Amino acid sequence: MPAKSLEQVRNLCMRRGFVFPGSAAYGGVASFWDYGPLGVELLNNVKKAWWQDAVYARDDMDGLDAAVLMSRKVWQHSGHEATFNDPLVDNKKTKKRYRLDHLLEAQTHEVRAALYEATGSEDVVGLVHALMGQPGNAPMQLHSAQVIDPANGEQGDWTEPRQFNLMFQSHVGPVSAAQGTDEEKAARVYLRPETAQGIFMNFAHVQRSLARKVPFGIAQIGKAFRNEITPGNFIFRTREFEQMEIEFFIKPPQFVAEGEKNDEQWHEEWVQQRYRWWLRYATPPSAGNVEMEETESRFRKRAQAADELAHYAKATTDIEYLFPGALGWGEIEGVANRTDFDLSAHSKDVPEEDLKRLKLEVNKDSNEKFDYFDPDAKARYIPWVIEPSAGATRALLTFLCEAYHEELVKEPTKQEIDQIRSDAAMIRKNAEKKVKEARKDIEAGKEPKHQPDKVEAFLAQLEDVVARLPASLDEVLLALDHEGAQNLEPVKKFRPPTEKFMEDCTRTVLRLHPALAPIKLAVFPLKKNKPEIVELAKSIKQKFQKHFRTVYDDSAGIGRLYRRQDEIGTPYCITVDFESLEDGTVTVRERDTMAQERVAIDDLHDYLLPRLEL
Repeated sequence: MPAKSLEQVRNLCMRRGFVFPGSAAYGGVASFWDYGPLGVELLNNVKKAWWQDAVYARDDMDGLDAAVLMSRKVWQHSGHEATFNDPLVDNKKTKKRYRLDHLLEAQTHEVRAALYEATGSEDVVGLVHALMGQPGNAPMQLHSAQVIDPANGEQGDWTEPRQFNLMFQSHVGPVSAAQGTDEEKAARVYLRPETAQGIFMNFAHVQRSLARKVPFGIAQIGKAFRNEITPGNFIFRTREFEQMEIEFFIKPPQFVAEGEKNDEQWHEEWVQQRYRWWLRYATPPSAGNVEMEETESRFRKRAQAADELAHYAKATTDIEYLFPGALGWGEIEGVANRTDFDLSAHSKDVPEEDLKRLKLEVNKDSNEKFDYFDPDAKARYIPWVIEPSAGATRALLTFLCEAYHEELVKEPTKQEIDQIRSDAAMIRKNAEKKVKEARKDIEAGKEPKHQPDKVEAFLAQLEDVVARLPASLDEVLLALDHEGAQNLEPVKKFRPPTEKFMEDCTRTVLRLHPALAPIKLAVFPLKKNKPEIVELAKSIKQKFQKHFRTVYDDSAGIGRLYRRQDEIGTPYCITVDFESLEDGTVTVRERDTMAQERVAIDDLHDYLLPRLEL
């Protein structure tokens, strides 16, 4: 089974050096994350696997790395400066801020029905437009419909909805002018909210410099920035992230010859190709047919409804993954048919009928027309675009969630299970006492040491886990991580021996595809005080580190060393022992099955490389 909660994955990431909170020494900055020694390796491997599939495996693709900062006019003509906004509303009582559409979606059917009747709208999208377009009336309508704040379940005192631009703003050069003045606007730039526009800016440069014929594509991996109002769910939604994006340029429908793919066929082909990529790297080679089917059940293709589509898109299909816990289905990649909107938006001299069709204004700022002369059609046109766009950091989270497994390696005794039940009873007794004390403090107007609701939620989770023992053994530590368990003395007391017991009975293993694994190979000496064994082990490490990330470790016993590497997803471990000195063989252990095999040192290259360079 993959991870049961994001908290499991988050704890592993923090503990083993995948992901750290940014600026932690100063309290952190919300939703900014640093990628540690293992995280940067995994992220690089994800991007490498994507680049291999998107660029190297194709004959019709080239790479690009465009600047993060571009002319403000790029974002004006792409529509971002005017439309890249979220409608926000605040509750004056709780000081909570919500995206208006998210707030409305969280309401009951009765509340929305009242708003539909008041505004004449038929869906949430229409409601947002109606409320944003009725200054002064919107708060009154939200109040009369008794719109509830999800934070406390009570009717909110709502402010006027307003638009909030999601782009981070900066300036080029020294600027001291007031916001909104001509001088300030002339120096204004944005941190790019997407990588696509950099590709569109370079369409003609790539096509002409490499003499590319349509259809062809341009691929790019790079940072993007969005000033999200409600980031969260660990690294799923962040303000700084990386995109892996393709703009694939194709013929407009009227120029497609017989036997050539039209835009709808190209769109479907890219959806299928990208879906297969996700399944390939989410499934370790050791998986059987049943496990492969289970993995596929957690991925899906979902075509966006008409009211979801971006203004430029003819069609978009999202590839989604079923994340653990409350997050549920989340988008990990979108494949959009963007038609000729983008290149037309940035072009000069676009025919009036095309501007009208695309709902664009004449671009008086552009010095270039982003068109293409088709030697086969003997015609000049602005190409259409199919855009597969995936999140690199979301991919990292997806593969971690799917790879995370906790499994029993030693059957616990009845006495050990009874001990857990006994510990849980003592925790419950103490927690119930703390809840009573906290409620008395609240009634007396004092600040409680514990939050009663959180402690009771923890007790409910603990009771459920204990009731299902021993089947729920892998959930015991997860229960003790509950925020309601913080500062409960029995939890602090029982946690260390529980961790030791769990380490003996279970193992955590990241069943990552070998191509993604941060460390591909670990080499151990059976005895670190035997120079001959250590020297041979280090020589094997040096032999393979030029091919892939290889580590040497002698800091614990072999069993513990295996557990450490299992937990970070290392596919193979090599142990050098006394027998190695005699016959030149070593023990090779495979991560998923824990199977061990003696392999001659001279044969290791041919044995490992086909298994690791997949």
